[in-house]
Amino acid sequence: MNLLNLLGRKSFPHGIHPDEYKDETKAKVTRRLPFAPEIIVPLAQSIGQPAKAIVFKGQRVKRGEVIAEADGFMSVPIHAPVTGIIKAIDIVPTAKGSKDPAIIIATSLSSGQRVFDTGERNDYLQMAQEDLVKAVQNTGMVGLGGAAFPTHVKMAVPAGRHIHTVLVNGCECEPFLTTDHRVMLEKIDALLLGIKIAMRCVAAPKAIIGIENNKLDVLDAILPHLPDDGSISIEAVETKYPQGAEKMLAYSLLGIEIPSGGLPSEVGLAVFNVATLAELGYLLPIKQGLIERIITITGDGVHKPGNYITPIGTPIRFLLEFAGFIGDEAELILGGPMMGMPVHSLDVPITKGTGALLILDKRATKNDDILPCIKCAQCLQACPINLNPSELGLLAAKRQYDVMEEQFHLNDCFECGCCSYVCPANIPLVQYFRIAKALNRERHLQAQ
Repeated sequence: MNLLNLLGRKSFPHGIHPDEYKDETKAKVTRRLPFAPEIIVPLAQSIGQPAKAIVFKGQRVKRGEVIAEADGFMSVPIHAPVTGIIKAIDIVPTAKGSKDPAIIIATSLSSGQRVFDTGERNDYLQMAQEDLVKAVQNTGMVGLGGAAFPTHVKMAVPAGRHIHTVLVNGCECEPFLTTDHRVMLEKIDALLLGIKIAMRCVAAPKAIIGIENNKLDVLDAILPHLPDDGSISIEAVETKYPQGAEKMLAYSLLGIEIPSGGLPSEVGLAVFNVATLAELGYLLPIKQGLIERIITITGDGVHKPGNYITPIGTPIRFLLEFAGFIGDEAELILGGPMMGMPVHSLDVPITKGTGALLILDKRATKNDDILPCIKCAQCLQACPINLNPSELGLLAAKRQYDVMEEQFHLNDCFECGCCSYVCPANIPLVQYFRIAKALNRERHLQAQ
């Protein structure tokens, strides 16, 4: 293997180098969080169709059993994160600010929390490709890197397309986040099995694990476990944000450009997050569903920062109490500071796509006045996909959302936040773009 590739000389144009803030949690072994007295399980936990509840108020459920079934191909089932009694099926606040249906479970702390096991098993080597993709859907797996895209949909390659490489994203380029780092150190066997399952699903002959060169301990840990036939390899790329975006990773590792408005499958790639494949490698063989995930709890005023195995549906309020938050006034973010979602209710629960709970003191957030654009072009130099954030921002101010989409490629923006980060005028560009996209989607739906 090329030594330069191992040491991470590969990269992409533009991007930024924010402070990492990872030292407080990256070396801490993952621990299990206690069970909250009440678990709130939203029915919409992916970008696909929400699941359909199949339980009723007062019903006793076992940890791991299906409580909501998939509503079509673009949906995934939901499994009970705890053993307990269904307290209600109600409308609850979400990280997006809206209120959505959720199943609320009163945890039975006295009866133990063993995972419900039917005793059935999946032999992925003996399964037909179509059956294997269905088995992935049955796990309830979505992208754990934050996008929450149904994993089985990625694995169902459109007719006429051929995947030559599975890219496994272990970059974790967001500041503060260290869950993927710990997964690659602690769940190597499950990760490699998950990679083999993904390769079989998409019929790819090889896979590459991509990591940033600030995680060379992962190289030392994984290299001895790689198969002798070279079908799975690992390479380091430059530590730079947003190196973990699929377009950036494909360019850095392989020099392949995913076309504007296109999907990785169009250029022979399938891209998955390391945590997604590690969980899949554990769950699919034993025919169980996703009921918990590792999240990073860190930030200002946190007494016990670290990485924790957390049941899906655990409320933020419980996490703050467990972590010993001793601050007074803070910004709560689900995810990283660049692409995470600020939340304003302590009753918002952890979902499948939540990688972190970040607590930032008010002094650590931008609160300066928004000034007029000074045409400095720093946002153009930072944008990793060569958009013109300045012009898009001016169009957003004029509410010319259709022009943003049709003439300035708004939909190519994946909301990495580089433009907002470097803007000396404190213009919240990425927030403007999110609003523009949402309004354009609404306009298109109304037109249909």
